[in-house]
Amino acid sequence: MRSAEIARKTNETDIKLSLNIDGTGVSEIKSGCGFLDHMLTLFSKHSRFDLNVFCDGDSEVDFHHTTEDIAVCLGSALKKALGDKAGIERYAHTFLPMDEALILSAVDISGRSYLNFSADIPAEKVGAFDTELCEEFWSAFVREAGITLHIKQFYGKNSHHIIEAVFKSVARTLKKAVTVDEKFANEIPSTKGVL
Repeated sequence: MRSAEIARKTNETDIKLSLNIDGTGVSEIKSGCGFLDHMLTLFSKHSRFDLNVFCDGDSEVDFHHTTEDIAVCLGSALKKALGDKAGIERYAHTFLPMDEALILSAVDISGRSYLNFSADIPAEKVGAFDTELCEEFWSAFVREAGITLHIKQFYGKNSHHIIEAVFKSVARTLKKAVTVDEKFANEIPSTKGVL
């Protein structure tokens, strides 16, 4: 079972996170931000990763530190759970529609951190969540996970739909990318021999 637990405490957040990438998509999320809870819950469901997140953050300021630090922990957990990455598909992509919104995500579990985020989210907030934090989340996630991630919005007018489609698309892309090809289960999917 590929899993990891992360505990991270700073002056801004106190986070405990567990991740099982060979799970069924069950989750318990308590970030202190309702919209972020919703995004992480559907991320778990669509990736089929079991995910538990408990965060005590400085929400009296805003949800910036909470969002970024949860992403740091999630990225760290994914990297740890993947180990040497033997047998994984490595590359994957997903076009995901949600009503009027259409999002493409593509990933390379490469060991190299890079984010290309191309989305136009019209509202400044969804609930108490600053929509600019969507990009901050994925930036922190890829930095810690050591992956290349491209996110591109083709259509969308409703900010909730756009962000939700991003989280669902990335979840489904990661689900495919971390899948082990049993024929090559002991092989690192790189000519370098390491990822």
